[in-house]
Amino acid sequence: MSLSALTALSPLDGRYAAKVAALRPLLSEFGLMHRRVQVEVEWFIALSDAGLRQFPPLGKAARQKLRRRVAAFAEADAQAIKDIEKTTNHDVKAVEYWIKAGFEGDVELAAAAEFVHFACTSEDINNTSHALMLKHARAEVMLPALDAVIDTLRGMAHALAEVPMLSRTHGQTASPTTLGKEVANVVARLATARERIAAVPLRAKMNGAVGNYNAHQVACPEINWPAFSRQVVERRLGLVHNPHTIQIEPHDYMAELFDAFTRANTILIDWARDVWSYVSLGYFKQRLKEGEIGSSTMPHKVNPIDFENAEGNFGLANALLTHLSQKLPISRLQRDLTDSTVLRNMGVALGYTLLGYDSLQRGLSKLQVNDAALAADLDAAWEVLAEAVQTVMRRHGLPNPYERLKAMTRGKAITAAAMRKFIQSLELPAADKQRLLALTPAGYTGLAAELARRV
Repeated sequence: MSLSALTALSPLDGRYAAKVAALRPLLSEFGLMHRRVQVEVEWFIALSDAGLRQFPPLGKAARQKLRRRVAAFAEADAQAIKDIEKTTNHDVKAVEYWIKAGFEGDVELAAAAEFVHFACTSEDINNTSHALMLKHARAEVMLPALDAVIDTLRGMAHALAEVPMLSRTHGQTASPTTLGKEVANVVARLATARERIAAVPLRAKMNGAVGNYNAHQVACPEINWPAFSRQVVERRLGLVHNPHTIQIEPHDYMAELFDAFTRANTILIDWARDVWSYVSLGYFKQRLKEGEIGSSTMPHKVNPIDFENAEGNFGLANALLTHLSQKLPISRLQRDLTDSTVLRNMGVALGYTLLGYDSLQRGLSKLQVNDAALAADLDAAWEVLAEAVQTVMRRHGLPNPYERLKAMTRGKAITAAAMRKFIQSLELPAADKQRLLALTPAGYTGLAAELARRV
């Protein structure tokens, strides 16, 4: 580990840097600068097509040159902008000056230089940039990583569809299920959460200092600015136009998006805790890794650390995501600056989410089913068949079925012989009695296997 990694305040840039590397170019200061350049360039090109006498349409070569600068934007370019910012003490103005500096020697672009950032406020550039950052992070990193988790769990659900397992409600023995069905429940929940993350529209505005196109209308009243703004936001940037804003886009979509990620993370916290419990019960073993140590003093330990790490990272992510969703939609009057520093932590919140996905995947890859432990638990829980017996009794009108089974089984360990003796005493049709007598805890799983295969 390099010295800079060892001294990083955030473990995302230290211990876990490699695991969240995919987000770094998208949600970092570099990523913000990159998108600012993109927005400024697309606004500039669009203005050339607006029919202004003072700014005729740019030629093909000029358009390609501008867009190449966006596509090839590198750390050296970001550093050049930071160097300009040392003088301007204004990050967006530094981007404007950097773009204009690139016009040197190009007569066509130099003649139109003052149309860079024309009629824009910094927030016109920033809010669209933030939306683009989230657009690319969601599509290129976060959803693929979540899909990989879902695919892993779906594979487990199918592979373990028929492996019987004793359920536990309130921590006590309950009607049997299958391992696959319990995993399938998580897949179904995550699929819904994933749809909600993907469905959130990413909104942006480009309407001036307080959202009214004030300067635009004075300088160029002949242009339909709301329509022009929508065209830039939607056709050129691929976002959703928000026509009614104050100086800032109100961030309601961000709150919706971060809440959607929080829901998925909460589902995965629930699952991480359940897997931890299954490991504790012995239902899963963990594959050993050569040289790995579970405890500094207890040599036998094989700890479920990946699931613990996942739970911790999802918890950190949710704390940040919740703050973002609760704070960002609130801005005093037409704007205050409290959103600015908070927005710089989008990458941290999603970084801990991504780290949680990684920890969970590593933990799942180590699991091995312990068939002997599953079978032993089931064979020691014949009392769970009381549900089946009393339900058949109810169907055939036998007196006090629930109460009779309750008296027999509640709080007691019931053997196979005791349960079968009780069934033999019942006045039931032969076929129903025979079906109950053939029943075992391991075979009492209902449609669990079928349900597991449906996800």
